[in-house]
Amino acid sequence: MRYLVTGGSGFIGSALVKALLRNGHSVKILDNNSRGNLRRLSDVIGNFEFIEGDIRDKDAVVNASRNVDSVCHLAYINGTEFFYSKPELILEVGVKGMMNVVDACLANGIPELILASSSEVYQHAPRIPTDESVPLSVPDPLNPRYSYGGGKIISELIALNFGRRHFDKVIIFRPHNVYGPDMGWEHVIPQFALRMREQISKGKIENLLSFPIQGTGDETRSFVYIDDFSDGLMLLLNKGVHNQIYHIGTEEEVTIKHVAQEVGDYFGINLEIIPGTLAEGGTLRRCPDIGKMKQLGFMPKVKLKEGIHKTVEWYATNAQLKPIIN
Repeated sequence: MRYLVTGGSGFIGSALVKALLRNGHSVKILDNNSRGNLRRLSDVIGNFEFIEGDIRDKDAVVNASRNVDSVCHLAYINGTEFFYSKPELILEVGVKGMMNVVDACLANGIPELILASSSEVYQHAPRIPTDESVPLSVPDPLNPRYSYGGGKIISELIALNFGRRHFDKVIIFRPHNVYGPDMGWEHVIPQFALRMREQISKGKIENLLSFPIQGTGDETRSFVYIDDFSDGLMLLLNKGVHNQIYHIGTEEEVTIKHVAQEVGDYFGINLEIIPGTLAEGGTLRRCPDIGKMKQLGFMPKVKLKEGIHKTVEWYATNAQLKPIIN
């Protein structure tokens, strides 16, 4: 098949591009590299068509979508710090971008749309593990954090409702804390890794490294390694059902304190966790029910320790690549 991947130079997007190419498909990427980077695709350069463009530019999206069989829409702005600092940009990219993608599919007669949503659509899920039927929510429209989850909810509504009449196949996937090498700089594992690396470089640590974090450290997440995630997404492209929603993640719920300790384990240091203030609106627990994906044959393989060590190794080796923000 011929695919267009919006946001294809991002962390998840680049993994999808590589998986599609491995499976014999042809791929076009639409990205402005504001968050992505083509270094993630350095080993497959020349095997795909890259189109530099902004998802908010309707003409750019329509043109990029010509002569494809499916659009995988991943272009968005992630990174928790941006939820608070750039909420209007997140909504503009999310909502305008989603409508541009749908309009491009209709204009070009594209029958298939795959949408990346987010676990953030739940915010404070009423049950854990959380299945796909749990109500979505924006707890407080005055809190800029919910710009991200709100934009994803709107995107889902657009995809599903246009999907009823205008598409042969619409599939929504909700990633749950996908991690791995070169995943970006605004996420918990890279931030922990770089902070520890910096402290170690300043001098000898004799016993414990005092390590401040947001929240108590008892907040939980469920992390899925990028290779497992890619396998799940390819399974979904092949076996997913029209106008259905699927969680891709793991059912291993771990505390942020445990994540910090696993990062410390890579460096061979012990940590004294110093609790701090949780960001306003931060989620206390998150763990998906992945039963629908298991029915398709999905089974994550990479253990958390192994995945964290691979991820931290990349950041410890490539810390100089972190962008300098003035």
